[in-house]
Amino acid sequence: MTDLDGRTALVTGGASGIGAACARELAGRGASVTVADIDDVGAKDLAQEIGGTAWAVDLLDVEALESLQLNTDILVNNAGVQSISEIAEFPPERFRMMMTLMVEAPFLLIRAALPHMYRGGFGRVINISSVHGLRASPFKVAYVTAKHGLEGLSKVTALEGGPHGVTSNCINPGYVRTPLVTKQIADQAKTHGIPDDQVITKILLKESAVKRLVEPEEVGALAGWLASPAAGMVTGASYTMDGGWSAR
Repeated sequence: MTDLDGRTALVTGGASGIGAACARELAGRGASVTVADIDDVGAKDLAQEIGGTAWAVDLLDVEALESLQLNTDILVNNAGVQSISEIAEFPPERFRMMMTLMVEAPFLLIRAALPHMYRGGFGRVINISSVHGLRASPFKVAYVTAKHGLEGLSKVTALEGGPHGVTSNCINPGYVRTPLVTKQIADQAKTHGIPDDQVITKILLKESAVKRLVEPEEVGALAGWLASPAAGMVTGASYTMDGGWSAR
C-alpha cells in the first residue's frame, strides 16, 4: 500500500517491539519514518532497514522537548517502561519517571507537532496505550496511572485537532510479545509467588478470551490504518486489541 506516500512519521521507542512494528508498517505504506529511541544503535539499524531516519533521544530530558518543533504528519507515542511492585513499596522516583516518560513526553511531542499538522490540514496522533489504560491490575500503579493519563491526553488532542484535520486515537493491546513483556515474567512470578512458566497462563492471559499474546505486527497494522486517509473520521477512540479482556 502507498496511501502514506509523501507523509512523514515519527515513532518513539521505535527501535524494537511495538515501535519497530509501527515504523515498518508506516514505511511500508510509503511514509518517511523517523525512528526515535534512546537506543542509538537500534534506531540506526532499523532506520537503515526501512529507509528512514534515526533520532537518538532521551525523552526524560523534558526541558529539551519544551522548545522542540516537529515537522511530522504522523506521531506515534509508543515509548514506555514497566515496573511491578505493590503501592507501599513502589519507589516514588520510579513513579515520577514513568509519568514523565509516558504522559509528559507525549504531551510535549504532541505540542511540538500540532502547529505543522494544523498548517497542513492533516495529522495523525497515535498513542500506544494498553488495556491498562481502560482497566487496572494490582502491582502496576505507575503504568496504569500513566496509561489512563495518556487516554485523557489523546481525547483532548482529538477535540482540539478535529477542526484542523488532525485525529488522535489510542491503541489498547493486551500483553504483546515484546522484550517489555518478557522482562515482566520473572517480576510477576516473584510478586505472585508462582513459577515463571505459570505467569503467562495464570496472570497475563487470565482475563483474555483468546489465549495467546498479541503480536507486534498486529499492533503495527492497526496503527497503519489509523494513520491512513481511510481513518479520517476516527478520532478520540480507544481501540482494544486485548483478546476480549476488556469485554468482561
